[in-house]
Amino acid sequence: MPLVLATDDTGGPEIFASVQGEGPSAGTPCTFVRLSRCNLACVWCDTAYTWHFEDDERPHRDGVDYDRKANQVTLDEADVAARITTLGQNRLVITGGEPLLQGPALARLLELLPDVSVEIETNGTTKAPARLDIRIDQFNVSPKLAHSGNPAALALLPERLDAYATDPRAWFKFVIAEPSDVDEVLALRERYRFRPGHVFLMPEGTDSETLRTREKWLAPLCVEHGFRMSDRLHIHLFGDTRGT
Repeated sequence: MPLVLATDDTGGPEIFASVQGEGPSAGTPCTFVRLSRCNLACVWCDTAYTWHFEDDERPHRDGVDYDRKANQVTLDEADVAARITTLGQNRLVITGGEPLLQGPALARLLELLPDVSVEIETNGTTKAPARLDIRIDQFNVSPKLAHSGNPAALALLPERLDAYATDPRAWFKFVIAEPSDVDEVLALRERYRFRPGHVFLMPEGTDSETLRTREKWLAPLCVEHGFRMSDRLHIHLFGDTRGT
């Protein structure tokens, strides 16, 4: 199957150049490709237009049902590759939704882009097929904690977390809404022995005021427990908008 992408505000595919806003590559110029569809449903998800369509009964705090036809576009890999090349960046971030749901098509896409460094944003429940895995330089793994609304049986799969924890390409990014959420991260670190320095805590929020308020109590917790802290630069720069 060809790639199914999310749409930007014009109805075109959400492919754009910007700086990475989160995690270990924050501030790095990149091209972004946002794919549609997700196997999880976070109640605070800021890209619900990639999965919360009219027929999806999973809860989301905004209560908005998106029209699938208006928020999805299908393109072949050559078209997507050409759009990426036109933007002129040497680093590519593939995000979603959950990009690895479209692993075979992504492998075909990256074979057309052999000189581009690739980051995959994933929720950590899926596996890249071998043909894709060899072309990924960095996994940004964001396992979902209890406050996401996803059952642990779906969101925290031991086989997958064990595999990512031992992969030097994997960086972990946990969304934190309350100080008590950090207790879950501590338990996961104890269980999976994440690589030192490879775990980021990031405040949940889609506006600067909320992020700054939460960062004030999150920073001391990072210092106390030896985690790194991630901001959300794109929110401060552009707000909660598509294509940024």
